[in-house]
Order: sequence, then structure tokens, then C-alpha cells
Amino acid sequence: MKSTANMHRPLRLINAGLLLLIAACASTPQATLERDQEAKNFEPQPATSTVYVFRPDFPAPEEDTVLWVDGRPIGATLPRTYFRIHMNPGSHYFSGFGSDNGTIRLQTRAGEIYFIRVQTVAGRSVFEHVDAANGRRELTACCGLLENWRPGQRPLLR
Repeated sequence: MKSTANMHRPLRLINAGLLLLIAACASTPQATLERDQEAKNFEPQPATSTVYVFRPDFPAPEEDTVLWVDGRPIGATLPRTYFRIHMNPGSHYFSGFGSDNGTIRLQTRAGEIYFIRVQTVAGRSVFEHVDAANGRRELTACCGLLENWRPGQRPLLR
């Protein structure tokens, strides 16, 4: 006859696995107010391109969409948030993940700032390049900065 401890061992392994999955599903962290204010100064970097990807959804659907740039996950977009991404000048491909198949390609130059508005419509991201004046105004009025996922971080993607 099996002992009670041995009978519950598979259940404990399953529970441990579920806890690991839940921990891996951590959302994209909110930046500090200081970092948000610094990012909203919109200062260009001489050697890199700066791209602001913002999601002004209002009313805001609560679904999140993982933002990818050139095949690298940046973070999960949330309503009324934005990312600031410094990158090498050149052609870059922005996309969503999951049921989402929205995409945009953007050609960037060093020392320039770009704005991309993302709206979630029926589970799909719609990307739109926005001119600098409107991008600054919309982003400042709506959104708070999210931190990019760190290189090597492996979030659980749905």
C-alpha cells in the first residue's frame, strides 16, 4: 500500500508548476513618476532613435497585448500607458502577439523622436505612426511610462 505522502506527490508537483507559471506571468512594471517625467521631456539622443509607443485607449479595454520590436519582446501594453524605446537608426518592425496581428514598419534616424499610437480593437492592435506634435500632446495627456522587459527576461506569453 502506498503512503499518503507518495500519493500526494504528483499533486504537489503540479501545484509547484502552476506557481512557477503564475510567477512568470508578471506584468510589465510601471516606471517611477521621476522616470515618467524625464521621458516626457522628449529629449533626443544624438546616437540613437527614440520611439514612443503609446496606447491611449479610452474607454480602455482591459486586454493587454505584448509589444515586439524586431522580434524581441518589449513588454505588455496596457490601456493608457507607453514605452520609450531607444534603438539604433534604421528600419524597425513593430508587432503584437497572440490573436493580435497588427504591425507597422518604421524607418528611423539618429537624434530623431518618433511616436506610434496603438489601439486595441476586437483583440487586435492597430499601429499608427503619429507626427511629433500630436504624439507629444496625446501621450502627455493620457499615459504613464512602463518599463521595458529586461533582456533575457522570459515572460509567459499568452
